[in-house]
Amino acid sequence: MKQGDLSLPAECTLRSATSADIWSIRLLVLGAKLDPTQIRWQQFWVVECDGQLVACGQLRNFSGAQELGSLVVLPAWRGRGLGMILTQHLIHQATQPLYLECLGQRLAQFYRRLGFVQISFEDLPPSMKRKFGLSQLGKRLIGVPVVFMEYRD
Repeated sequence: MKQGDLSLPAECTLRSATSADIWSIRLLVLGAKLDPTQIRWQQFWVVECDGQLVACGQLRNFSGAQELGSLVVLPAWRGRGLGMILTQHLIHQATQPLYLECLGQRLAQFYRRLGFVQISFEDLPPSMKRKFGLSQLGKRLIGVPVVFMEYRD
């Protein structure tokens, strides 16, 4: 899907997060049951609609790589392309090889449409192996359906 295929609804804006957004970002991340321990508002981009944060995502920097993470769209706003637009924006902001982890094939398919490909844990760079190591352990021990992906344009 090309960037021009989608546009934000008229009442929405995509912008970098500010310090005033930290609690809204935390609520979005916690509501999606994502890891809230590594939230730094400076790394986030948000979609604001009618004065409410309805989506967020971040680019985290590692040695020789970046992670696209904490991508959340409020349930009431899903299906309008906000996740796609936000993901495309984060991809274009990336300055190093870009990786992510997601749970299940449904999310993996979403990211495949945007240029990500599934890779094995062994194919991750060392900095990403350290970051995703606990997920890999869960995958091996109890079958957590984690998928590791790399962006390839």
